[in-house]
Amino acid sequence: MTSPLDPMRSPALEHKTLLWLVVVFTAAFAWVLWPIAGAVLWALFLAIVFWPMHARCKRLVRRPSLAALLTLLSIVVIVILPLTLVSVSVVQEASVLFQKTKSGELQPGQYLQQVLDAMPAWAKAILQRFGVPDIPALGRRAGELLSSSSQFLTTTLLGFGQNTLNFVVSFFIMLYVLFFLLRDGGTLSRQVTDALPLRRAQTQELLKQFAAVVRATVKGNVAVALIQGGLGGIAFWYLGVPGAVLWGAFMALLSLLPAIGAALVWGPVALYKMFTGDVASGIGLVVWGTLVIGLVDNVLRPILVGRETRLPDYVVLVATVGGIGLFGLNGFVIGPVIAAMFIACWELLQQVREETPGSPR
Repeated sequence: MTSPLDPMRSPALEHKTLLWLVVVFTAAFAWVLWPIAGAVLWALFLAIVFWPMHARCKRLVRRPSLAALLTLLSIVVIVILPLTLVSVSVVQEASVLFQKTKSGELQPGQYLQQVLDAMPAWAKAILQRFGVPDIPALGRRAGELLSSSSQFLTTTLLGFGQNTLNFVVSFFIMLYVLFFLLRDGGTLSRQVTDALPLRRAQTQELLKQFAAVVRATVKGNVAVALIQGGLGGIAFWYLGVPGAVLWGAFMALLSLLPAIGAALVWGPVALYKMFTGDVASGIGLVVWGTLVIGLVDNVLRPILVGRETRLPDYVVLVATVGGIGLFGLNGFVIGPVIAAMFIACWELLQQVREETPGSPR
C-alpha cells in the first residue's frame, strides 16, 4: 500500500515532471519537424490567410473535407500556378543572361567603367578624397566583382534543378498539411486554447493577434512586392533593359525590405542611364520609381501590414530584416510575427499586473 506521504507521489512533483515531459517532447518534435519546417509554416500561413475563403466554402458545401479540398484547389489556381509561371520565366531569363555573361557578350565591368568615366570632375574629386585615386582600377575591380556576382547568382538559379526532388517533396507536404489545417483548423484552435495554461481570454487574444499578423504580413508584403516588381519590370522593359522579368523578380524580392528594397534595383539603373548620357530615361525612371513604385510602398504597406498588426513602421522594418537574416525568405513573415507576439505578451503582462492587487508599479 502506498503511503500518502510518499514524496514520489507528490502532486507538485507530478506536475513538474509532466511539465518537463511536455517541454522535452515538444522540443524533440520541433527538432523532428525542422527539415520540413518551411513547408509546415507555409501551410499554416496559407491556412490563416485563406481561412475567410474556406469559411465561405463551408457555408456553400456542408462537408468539411470537400470544402477544404475546394479551398486548396483555389489556392493552387490563385497563388501557386501564377508564381510557378513567373519562376519559369525568371529562370529562363537568368539562363540567357548567364550565357551572355559567360560568352563575353555582356560585360558588367564595362557598364560601371562607363559610369565612372562619365562622372563629373567634382564626383571624381570626392572619390579621390576618400582614398580612391585610381578610378580606372576601381572600375575594373568593381566590374570583376559584378561579373562574378552575376555569374554566381545565375548559376544558383540554374542549379535549382539539383534540388527539385526536395522542393517537390516539401511542396506536397505543404499541400497535405494545408488540407488538414483547413479541415480541422477550428478544432485545433480550440484544443490549443484549452491546453495553454492561460485564461481563455488571454489565449484567444494571443491567437487573434498571431492570425492578424500572419494575414496582414503575407497579404501586405506579398501584394506590395508583386506590385512593385511588376511596375519595375514594366519600366525596365520599356527602357530596353536586358532581363526585365528577372530584374522585376529581384525588385519584388528586395521589396520585402520596407522603404528601401525596390530602390536598390531601379536606383543604380537610373544612375547608369543618366551618367551615360540618357538623361531623359534616367530622370523618367527616378520619377517612376519615386512617385509610382514608392507610392505603392508608402500607401499599401501601412494599410495592409502596420495598421492591422498595430506595429510601428520601424518595428516592421527591423523585424523583417532580422527575420530574413535568421530564417531566409520565410523570415519576412516569421520576423513580424515574433515582434507582434513579443508586444502582445508584454501588453498582456501589463494588464495582469494592473489587475493584480498589491503588484508593484
